[in-house]
Amino acid sequence: MDDVAGCRLIFPSISELYEFRDRLHKAKFNHKRKNDVDKYDYIKRPKNTGYRGIHDVYEYDVQSASGAGSKGLLIELQYRTSVQHAWATAVEVIGFITASQPKFQEGDQRYETAMLFASEIIARAHEDMRGFLPEMDDEDVLQAFVNLDHELGLMNLLRSLNAADAEVSANRNVILIFSDTEELETRSFASATEALRVLFELEQANPGKDIVLVRGDTTDDVRIAFRNYFSDAREFIHLIERGCETLAGSRIMHIDDDVKVDG
Repeated sequence: MDDVAGCRLIFPSISELYEFRDRLHKAKFNHKRKNDVDKYDYIKRPKNTGYRGIHDVYEYDVQSASGAGSKGLLIELQYRTSVQHAWATAVEVIGFITASQPKFQEGDQRYETAMLFASEIIARAHEDMRGFLPEMDDEDVLQAFVNLDHELGLMNLLRSLNAADAEVSANRNVILIFSDTEELETRSFASATEALRVLFELEQANPGKDIVLVRGDTTDDVRIAFRNYFSDAREFIHLIERGCETLAGSRIMHIDDDVKVDG
């Protein structure tokens, strides 16, 4: 990796994103943009994973002697709208809580495909655009996502993180138990001492599982720790639910362990 720095910019709308980027391109500074305007425009040409956003790469220029060692290194700017960022955050979360990495196209391909359809739903419903699958009609996109969600329990899994977040805040000491084959399990404790004792026991008894203790001195500390580890999929869940309503007059309903389109 040759970047000296990276910067991510989040905008309320696509029009505001392009307006800011255009002004930045016209700004007078010595840092040199290395890419053509459209080279990394994944809004106009979304990736086959569903990723949407824009990247610019600049060559860092500095005149001071103290910064001479950094001269010529690369700086990447990422531009996203808030809904594009919510989708990308959910992809990161899936990488944390499953054995798959849809961001890097590794592991169970169904997660990657589900997020591709999710991106299409979000693009159409919230930004009035088509994504990587412009030829598919809305009904087919929705049904494909729901079918995969039923197989994977993806939305349920993301909702379980939200429930775990609330539990973390209430108890301040929560053990999170991840498994390749089972849903996320949480155990909460009011006492840090008891939580540590159980943590050590679980680690010894379950060498194949990823077991994490999230704790803090205050409720706010714990919430920050939890979200730094997992990020937050709430906005993604909201966007998908509203997106289904918008595209098909339907809503993804959570009933027991099943997910269906309810008209």
